[in-house]
This record gives sequence, structure tokens and C-alpha cells, in this order.
Amino acid sequence: MVERLGGWLDRIDPGVHRRVKGLRLVTAYGIAAMLGALLSSSYHISGGSCLSYLAAGFGLWASVSEGQSTRWLSTRDLVILNAAAVTGALSLIGLTPILMRYGLGPEWILITGAFLVGYLKRFGILGAGIGSQIYIGQLLGYGTAITRADLGLVALAGLVATVSTVVPRLLSGPAEHPTPLSVVDASIGERQGSRELRMGLQAAVAAFVIVLVSSVIHLQESAWAITASTYVIAGSASGTADRVRRRILGTLIGVPLGIACVPIAMHIQPLAWILAAIAMIIYAMALPERYDIACAAYAFTLMVTLAISGETSPSLLGARAWETLLGGLLGVTAAKVILPLRGDARSDDARKQGRECFSPSGFEGG
Repeated sequence: MVERLGGWLDRIDPGVHRRVKGLRLVTAYGIAAMLGALLSSSYHISGGSCLSYLAAGFGLWASVSEGQSTRWLSTRDLVILNAAAVTGALSLIGLTPILMRYGLGPEWILITGAFLVGYLKRFGILGAGIGSQIYIGQLLGYGTAITRADLGLVALAGLVATVSTVVPRLLSGPAEHPTPLSVVDASIGERQGSRELRMGLQAAVAAFVIVLVSSVIHLQESAWAITASTYVIAGSASGTADRVRRRILGTLIGVPLGIACVPIAMHIQPLAWILAAIAMIIYAMALPERYDIACAAYAFTLMVTLAISGETSPSLLGARAWETLLGGLLGVTAAKVILPLRGDARSDDARKQGRECFSPSGFEGG
């Protein structure tokens, strides 16, 4: 069994580079969470209970988005990506009071982040990461209900996340050589930037529809639906449909496995954290080529970590499941209806190999 496992790992991760990246993701998350908790308890920071959550979230997805091959370039990108997450959280703080004057909720701000996730892909892998980090900053800020009183907290979370992501990358050094990935092929048959602009508009329209639906029927977890519709958008309508199929398949595998481990998460939390860490390593290994496996790994991690945090309500888990599915379906609809993108040989080949977008698409696994 050990030999078979080793052979499987070598087939999907020759050279162990992705395994090293997976370990780096877990390390960055753990350092940020522990450092945030230490600072909060040592200095009695106001609202410090959110510090670990924000710092760990910023750092984890910055590490996922970063894809450079040298320490210097990786460090530069990690600083920029964590700053982008802080910018997203600050935009939520600044715009929420303005929206509330007109009776609108902060989820409307997520529409801007959804647009940037698609549009900034025109600037390559770093641009895609910046757009995604801005949205993630908004999303994490929305989940913690941050206000203007938390400006310093957000800045501190960004600093903690930066340190927590840069140190593991400096230590991984030459052992990590990310595979060059294509965010979106240059617009073939389209004007330069047109493809990315359409992708941004598709994501924004899908998010807008979700917000409208939520205002009518009061979706319990509308942010999850917006996230699913945002990250499911690919470089073509067929690519979007393929991503949805793979995501559904991965979710159908990962969620039941995660639910089966809920008793472990409730009674043996250290073992549950170990299982979640292993799943995130598998996520990093599978993401470039096996999007379905990556989604399954993240869905498992999500279920386990929710159980660890005490969120085991069937209604809450059910709402997140069906609203995520709703977001995916709206994303497919937007891709086919709103300025649909034509597929081409190069983009289809990249899609089939799972290389169309190296971004924190693990959110899609939920």
C-alpha cells in the first residue's frame, strides 16, 4: 500500500515540488493563526478574536496564488498579494456605511470584487492573484463584520500574513519550482483585454443576480453563492461548464468524507487538524491538473474546519451546499448568456489539463 501511494504521488507530482508548496500553505496558515492568537492574547487587542481568522485567510490564499520560481520574486508577490487582501477588506469598511445610507447591505461590495477576479487576469498570474485577493479580503471582512474601528486590526492582520507567508517561502527555496501556468490565453480572435473584461462582467452579473435574489428570499449564505459564481467563470463557456462539472464531482466526494470525520473534529481536534492539513497538501498537488480532486480536498477541509469551529448545524451546512450550487449554476448561465466567450484550441487544451487559472479556486470546492 505504501508503494502504491508513493507511485501515485510521483505520477501526479513528479519532483515533489507541489508537495513542498502544499506544506508551505499549511505552514503559512498555521503561523498566521498562532501568531495572531498570540498577539491578541498578549496585547488584549480590541476585536482580536478576528485577527487570527483574517491573517490566516490572507496568508493561505496569498500562498496559493503566488507562483514564482525564485525567492525574491515570490517574496515580492506575496507582499503584493497580502496588501491586495488588506485593500479588499478596507474597501468593505469604507463602502459599507455609504451603502447603508441607501438601505443596501455590504454584500453589494462583493460584486466589485467578483468583477476584478475576472478582469485582472489580463495582467497575468500576479494580476489574477491580486483580483482574487481583493475579493477574498472583502469576503473575509464580510464574514467577520468588520467596521471602521477595525482598521488597525486589518492592517495588523496583513502584516502578520505577510511575515507568515514570506518565511516559509524563503525556507522552501530551490526545493519548490512551480509549474508555469497560463491564467487565460491571450485573446485569440478578440481584442486584447476583451476576454478578461467579459469574464469580469460575467462574474459581476452573476453576483448581482444573487444579491437581488437574496434581497427577495433572504439567502442564509449569499456570500458562498457569490464566491461559487465568481470562481467558476473560465476563459470560455465550455470551460465554465467543465469547471462546474468538476466542482460538483469533487464536492460530492469531499463533503461526505468531511461529514464522516465530524465526530473526530468534535472530540479529537488535533487529529482533525492533521487530516485537514493533509487534505490541503493534496489540494496543492492536484490544483494545476486535477481540479476535481482539488475541489474534493478543499471540500473535505472545509467540512472538518467548520466542525472544529462548532458550525455543525444541518440547516447552515445545507444552506451553504445548495447556495453554492446555485452560484455555480448562475455562473454557467452568465458565461453562456452574458457576452459568451468562444473556445479555441489553445484554451481548450489548457482547460483539459486544468491549467487555465492558478488562483485560489479552492473556494469553489465548498
